[in-house]
Amino acid sequence: MRKALRWLLALTVLMGTLSTAGAATAAQVGQAGQPADIKDQLLAIPGMSLVQEKPYTGYRYFVLNYTQPVDHRHPSKGTFQQRITVLHKDVSRPTVFYTSGYNVSTTPSRSEPTRIADANQVSLEYRYFTPSRPAPADWSKLDIWQAASDQHRVFKALKPIYTKNWIATGGSKGGMTATYFERFYPRDMDGVVAYVAPNDVVNNEDSAYDRFFTKVGTKECRDRLDAVQREALVRRDSLEKEYAAYAAENGFTFTTVGSLDKAYEAVVLDYVWGFWQYSLLSDCDTIPANAQAATDDEIWTSVDTISGFSFYTDQGLDPYTPYYYQAGTQLGAPTIKFPYIENKYLRYGYQPPRNFVPRSIPMKFRPNTMRDVDSWVRHHADHMLFVYGQNDPWGAERFAVGKGSKDSYVFTAPGLNHGANVAGLTADQKDLATARILAWAGVPATTTAQAKPLAPYDARLDRQDVRREPTLRP
Repeated sequence: MRKALRWLLALTVLMGTLSTAGAATAAQVGQAGQPADIKDQLLAIPGMSLVQEKPYTGYRYFVLNYTQPVDHRHPSKGTFQQRITVLHKDVSRPTVFYTSGYNVSTTPSRSEPTRIADANQVSLEYRYFTPSRPAPADWSKLDIWQAASDQHRVFKALKPIYTKNWIATGGSKGGMTATYFERFYPRDMDGVVAYVAPNDVVNNEDSAYDRFFTKVGTKECRDRLDAVQREALVRRDSLEKEYAAYAAENGFTFTTVGSLDKAYEAVVLDYVWGFWQYSLLSDCDTIPANAQAATDDEIWTSVDTISGFSFYTDQGLDPYTPYYYQAGTQLGAPTIKFPYIENKYLRYGYQPPRNFVPRSIPMKFRPNTMRDVDSWVRHHADHMLFVYGQNDPWGAERFAVGKGSKDSYVFTAPGLNHGANVAGLTADQKDLATARILAWAGVPATTTAQAKPLAPYDARLDRQDVRREPTLRP
C-alpha cells in the first residue's frame, strides 16, 4: 500500500509538471497563429498570478506571484505565494535568473550578466522573506535545498516560454544561492555567475578573517578604524545614554538581542568590517584621524554611518530573521578577534546568529551542509564564475575550483569591496569573464578581446546598489 501511495503521489507531481509545461507551450500561440502576448503566456502557467505590470522603455516588466509548495518533498502539505519579477526583452534572447538571497525589488533593474548578454531577467524572492512566507511559518522548511527547489520549479515553468540559454546569478547571499542552485540542479542552467559569495566551510574556524584584517588597505587606515572602534567601547556609558534616547525617540526595542547593551556592542564591533565591506580605501579620509581627541558626536556619527545603530533593534532585525536563521542552521557566520581592544571593554564579542532570531524559533546547526557544497564546487563546477573584491571581508573565505571543475574561474577585482563585478576586473580577466558569460548565454563573441556587453548602459536599470547592512549579513 505504501509503495502504491508513493507511486501515485509521484505520478500526480509529474502530471502537474507536464500540465504546467503544456499550458505555457500552448499559450505561446495566439489567435490566427500569431504569438500570444507575453503577459498571457506568463499567466497561462498554473499557479502564476499578476501583481502589477510596470512600463519600462524597451522591456515589459511584471511583478508576479507563483504558488510554491512549502515542502518540495511533500508538496501536498501546504503552499505559499512566492514573489517573482520578469524583465522581458524577447523570447529569442537568453534569460538570466537572478536572486539577491533576500527580498526581491519591484523596481526594474538589470544584473551585470543581463546587460552583458542583452537578456531577459527573472528575479526571485527568497523563501520566508516577506511577503514570500508561508503562514504559519514552519521554519524547518527554510533550507538551501528547499530554496534551490523553488528556483528549479520556477525555471521548469518558464523554460517553455524562454527557450534559449539560462544563466543563474546573484551577489553576496544571492551568489551563494546561485551556487547552491547549481549544486542541487546542475542540469538547469547553462552557466553561473556568483558575485562576492562567502563560503564558510568550517563554521568554528575563522582565522582567515583575522588575517584579512591585518593586511587590508593601509596601516594608517586600519589604525584609524581600530582606534574609533575601541574608543566607542571606552566611551560606552556616555554613548549608550545617547543610544537609549535615540531608541526611545524612534520606538526601538531590544527583545530579540536581549538588551540595549548587547545591541550597542554588536553595532560597534561591526564598524571595521562594515567599512571595508562598503567603502573604498579612498574613504579613509572620512574616519576621525585622532579618535581620542574626537567628540562623542563624532564617534557616534562615524559608527552610525558605517554600522547603523538601528539595525540590532527588534525593528531592524525583523526583516532579516530568515537570513540569521539560515546562518545559524546551515550557512555559518564569521567570528573575528579584536587584539587591539582590551578584554575589559568587550562583554560579548561577535554574537552568534542565535542572538538575532526570536527564541520562539528553534535552531540547530548542521555542520556538513557547507562542506558538501564546497566539495561539490571543487570537484564538479562546470561553467561557473566567481568574482570577489580584494578589500571585501566576505572574500576571506571564498569558493575555489579544483581539478574536477570545467570552464570555471575565480577572479578578484583589485581594490574593490562587496560591490565587485566583472567590470572591475583587470583587463584580461574582464575580457575572459565577459566572453565566457556570452558563450554560456549562447551568444558568443568572435574573440575574447572583442567580448563586450551587448546592451548599452542604462543609468536607471544598471545602477549598482550595494545594500548597506551590518556585517553579519552578507
